Amino acid sequence: MRSSGWGATTVGNDVLDPEIFQVVVDSRAHPETHPQELDPLVRRRAYRDKALAILGEMEPMAERRDLTIELEGRSLAARLYVPHGDEGRGVVLYLHGGSFVVGDLDTHEGLCRRLAADTKMRFLALDYRLAPEHPFPAALDDVRDTLRVVASRRDLFGSPTARLIVLGDSAGANLGTVACAQTRDDNLGVIAQVLIYPTLGPEMITNSAHVYASGYVLNLEHLRYDYAQYLGDDVNHTDPRVTPLMSSDLARVPPAIVVVAEHDPLRDEAIAYAGLLENFGVPVRLLEAKGMVHGFLRFGNLAPEALAIIDDLAEHLHALLDQSTEK
Repeated sequence: MRSSGWGATTVGNDVLDPEIFQVVVDSRAHPETHPQELDPLVRRRAYRDKALAILGEMEPMAERRDLTIELEGRSLAARLYVPHGDEGRGVVLYLHGGSFVVGDLDTHEGLCRRLAADTKMRFLALDYRLAPEHPFPAALDDVRDTLRVVASRRDLFGSPTARLIVLGDSAGANLGTVACAQTRDDNLGVIAQVLIYPTLGPEMITNSAHVYASGYVLNLEHLRYDYAQYLGDDVNHTDPRVTPLMSSDLARVPPAIVVVAEHDPLRDEAIAYAGLLENFGVPVRLLEAKGMVHGFLRFGNLAPEALAIIDDLAEHLHALLDQSTEK
């Protein structure tokens, strides 16, 4: 199944949503400094400031609570969003993007609030550890272990009978899908994994990676550098924990929603991963956002169509919850 956006502006041979067109123009006029020239802390502050500058008015919540997830040998910050009209049937573990190096609880708050309000589900955003200070597999360990904690203590985050959904964007989607694979035999009750424009390995050699490698918000040269920071020199890129596309067995992982943006260098690998999941008998819904670029869900304040697509995604999430409840 594919979901399409509406409205377009032509840029050369490309057709972009009108507001996203302006985002692309601005990003080309003010290209980001190569990450190797920035201290990670400085870069994170800049990323955070930019994210907060485009948030706009956010959806009100019945409750917004900062809390701590206690794991073996470490404590992680998290934030729980409880929407008005919370139905008590679902809890979403949300994993932010940021190339494994940047991003935090504040940078993606607008998206969490919008999806929580639309779905009437609670969202638990996790502040997993970042590279290069905490290289692979630190972030993955954080996500997997937190998923187990949430599954075993649902009463702390919502109803004891709430269904679980894992939702991540970009790097967060990579971590989420691997964590789902690692815990598939743990009976955690995860009803779905939602992968929003996921990065699925450091090689990035598809046709879309070639066509949209630069000039479309996400710069693949920068992402490759961040993968090097995340993985170091000794990690095998064919390890499915790094490159889920190299997985030899994905049977029994949760059903998936895979969201791709038409003008995203990561589009084709996400489509290939959707096909790989289907090959192992996993139900998959593939949603394509026409006229959009990587990261578009955070541009809702700038592009009304991005908000419409968020709302459409929420409908798919709610439908999954309804289907799981009926079983």
